[in-house]
Amino acid sequence: MIERKDMKNMSNNQTEWFNELSPFLKEAWSNSGYETLTTVQERAIPLVLNGEDVLGEAPTGSGKTLAYLIPLLHKIDPDQKHTQVLILASSHELVMQINEEVQNWTKGSGINSTTLIGGANIKRQMEKLKKKPQVVIGTPGRVYELMKKKKVKAHEIKTVVMDEADQLLVPEHIRTVNDILESMLKDRQILLFSATMPEEVIDVAQEFMDEETEVVRVETEIQKPDVEHTYMVCEDRDKIEVLRKLARMDGFKGLAFLQDIAKLNVFAEKLTYKNLDLGLLHSDANKEQRAKAIREFRKGDYSLLLATDVAARGLDIIDINHIVNLDVPKDATAYIHRAGRTARLGASDGTVISLVNPVEQKRLMKHARDLDLSLHEKVIYKGSLKDA
Repeated sequence: MIERKDMKNMSNNQTEWFNELSPFLKEAWSNSGYETLTTVQERAIPLVLNGEDVLGEAPTGSGKTLAYLIPLLHKIDPDQKHTQVLILASSHELVMQINEEVQNWTKGSGINSTTLIGGANIKRQMEKLKKKPQVVIGTPGRVYELMKKKKVKAHEIKTVVMDEADQLLVPEHIRTVNDILESMLKDRQILLFSATMPEEVIDVAQEFMDEETEVVRVETEIQKPDVEHTYMVCEDRDKIEVLRKLARMDGFKGLAFLQDIAKLNVFAEKLTYKNLDLGLLHSDANKEQRAKAIREFRKGDYSLLLATDVAARGLDIIDINHIVNLDVPKDATAYIHRAGRTARLGASDGTVISLVNPVEQKRLMKHARDLDLSLHEKVIYKGSLKDA
């Protein structure tokens, strides 16, 4: 039985394993600008290095990706030209983002990676697999499709990682995830990481993870910048104009969420009509369109991205300083994931602004109670946010 528990402080000094890291990782660490490990990294890395199965739950933006990448990249043998690590993620954006991190941390190592994303050209992906990458990052459907074609050799994989695991162990993906795991040898390492790990996800996980699985649970990240949680009361018809005013504030770089794609498109059309440049991030847009929106947003071509929850899951853009909820998330977990897109590690503080009608205000207050958040009502006055 996998039990949810907090790990005790590691008895081994972290410098012991850090001194043993491959030279390319030490150089990458030096170039990264990071000075200390985050809590989840400090707790998880020794376990991953030791070959343990790990279930890691830590706040969004607390450095979970490097908590598994650093030890796994250290353990990879560059001379072995086959897939040693498989990383599964639920969205195209998260796959590409993880691959970018892999490439940043493997310079000069001889380690290669490739991405396998549904909807992309499968023949091109097969060609990339012929180069025998040691790391494969992909969405479950495409990974399993290429496993069935024997292009990804499941028996060679030593470790499988599920990033944003709570999005993978759901009815939409669980059968494919199980098929992937059943194709692999029983003697493999399984790592699950997510900002939220509901009990139903742990129930599913214990069916395929080791009974001795280590659970690393970090409720708060000491180094994480502060996030201010705020709200503005307005009628639905006024939300577009309020968003336009927010996006015009000095220094605003924001991500605005809506659950409904059709409604999101209406907002985008009306805001564009009001001469506001913005990008769109939703599942109806193709891979190239989404990549272009993120690229232009990062470059500063516009200050606002409109997104749905699924499309923005795992999105890591350091200088996002405002999250705008155009509708209140249906549950507290979704609120956490939205809020986690701001105040990433290494960034300044962030602000979450929920635009609420009177009915939504009650739901927001419930989320705040459940999450123990302090909420502040705001208004826009002379181009900036002020206390109501």
